[in-house]
Amino acid sequence: MPNYLEELENESIYILREVAAQFQKPVLLFSGGKDSITVARLAQKAFYPAKIPFTFMHIDTGHNFPETIAFRDKLIAELGVELIVRYVQDSINSNKAQEETGKYASRNSLQTVTLLDAIEEFGFDACIGGARRDEEKSRAKERIFSVRDDFGQWDAKKQRPEMFTILNGKINFGENVRAFPISNWTEEDVWSYIKQEELELPSIYFAHERKLVKRDGAVLAHSEYLNLVETDEIVTDIVRFRTVGDMTCTAALLSNAATIEDVMYENKASKSSERGARIDDKRSEAALEQRKKGGYF
Repeated sequence: MPNYLEELENESIYILREVAAQFQKPVLLFSGGKDSITVARLAQKAFYPAKIPFTFMHIDTGHNFPETIAFRDKLIAELGVELIVRYVQDSINSNKAQEETGKYASRNSLQTVTLLDAIEEFGFDACIGGARRDEEKSRAKERIFSVRDDFGQWDAKKQRPEMFTILNGKINFGENVRAFPISNWTEEDVWSYIKQEELELPSIYFAHERKLVKRDGAVLAHSEYLNLVETDEIVTDIVRFRTVGDMTCTAALLSNAATIEDVMYENKASKSSERGARIDDKRSEAALEQRKKGGYF
């Protein structure tokens, strides 16, 4: 393993062990995407030969890529861990969240309500996630142990300093922490680690033929969840997805990259960021940060 990857791995393992040591009921948020798959492998290594000591949880919008859900269930079975799934549809049915309407309707932001309810339901005091600081500028304001108040809200100005790898997990009753073990990794680091560890990924990360919807310069996967309008153009092409999210707001890339090496080369040559493929992040300049303040992961 290259030295820099080994250093990143060691740091992440240290963080995961600190989460296990400092919190009474942590949970690992798992989407079936490459970053959460990487965190799952790191957790395996951190506690081997024992089992991973964290419950996994997925907040399911109901509009996920079927390939991702199938892969999620397959990997969970292989890991032998408990998976909790909570559904945005249940939040809508109970009138805690309101389904969006119109051309750009998405359930991505509605995950916040379902997540906060699940944290309260199970009493989780730490949520482990695969966020990285290079994803989006608001991510860079996070700490490795990022404190949320008793309403689940995040205030960038009230985060604690983290010096000399000292992580402070002390929280008041009702608060919780979002822990980011790959916070110092980049997208390229994640792909390099996936290659090194020979990790399997959902097939949508690699080039495949798919029915698509061309909309406002973006290409979305065709699905029953999209609210189609007259200006949408339905086509079939060879694409891949750089991120895994709600089908209604995750744009595809026209690509023939069928291997990890091809994907890494293509990503490096790209002039857009990874989250540039998330349509909901473009609603405003600070779209993700505003969602994070309300409790979004």
